Amino acid sequence: MIVARLCNLALLMAGCLAVLGGCTQQANDSDRLPGAREFPRAARPVSRVVSAQFSTEAERDNHNEAQTVMDLAVIGPGSSVADIGAGEGYYTVRLGARVGAKGRVLAQDIDGEAMKRLARRVEHDRLDNVSIIQGAADDPRLPPNSFDRVMLVHMYHEVTEPYAFLWRMRGALRANGRANGRVVVVDLDRPTDSHGIPPALLFCEFESTGFRLTQFIRKPEIIGYYAEFEAAGQKPEPSQIRPCRIQGGQVVRGQSS
Repeated sequence: MIVARLCNLALLMAGCLAVLGGCTQQANDSDRLPGAREFPRAARPVSRVVSAQFSTEAERDNHNEAQTVMDLAVIGPGSSVADIGAGEGYYTVRLGARVGAKGRVLAQDIDGEAMKRLARRVEHDRLDNVSIIQGAADDPRLPPNSFDRVMLVHMYHEVTEPYAFLWRMRGALRANGRANGRVVVVDLDRPTDSHGIPPALLFCEFESTGFRLTQFIRKPEIIGYYAEFEAAGQKPEPSQIRPCRIQGGQVVRGQSS
């Protein structure tokens, strides 16, 4: 009798612990978007979103920034490009001119006010090959199999749910054999809470979500580095993704979620 009661008590305690564990996990994820909760949480700080104003466009053009990036990305007439975190359109308008009437540019952002200003700019400049959509922190909401290039220029460090975001973005790349779509990242080599991301950490996060690095260049014209990725292998299940972090000066992967 005593043994049976002890066993029942042990089972009851185990059940309570399991429930409490589930409640704790749910509470820990309560600050996240529902669509992100099956993915690992970013194991690094995230930069706050800064103003999307384009007051530095002339200075950026003096450095030949956009032209350098578009040349590296081999964007030309007829290309289909997504400009993620487009803000008020520094790259959007230049991409529109580069791809021409037979190309398409999809400008995406999560800032509704910036998108309204960009829409007015697109209308004023009569950029008929440019469309605008609103994305989410865990999902760029891009149409599948649609883009030769997806551009993440000086914004990836502001993505609060990088694993969900990259995982869902992967399907938007065109699959054309040797001409498969690529993701282009331009960023600064600095801590992620200082509006940049160390290249090794960037590589790890992309690799964790099923991408392979195809090009990496440091260029003074773009005030940072240029990294290019393509989809590689099977797309991992969200539960298989291992979060990346910097530990002791090295990038390491944690446990799968």
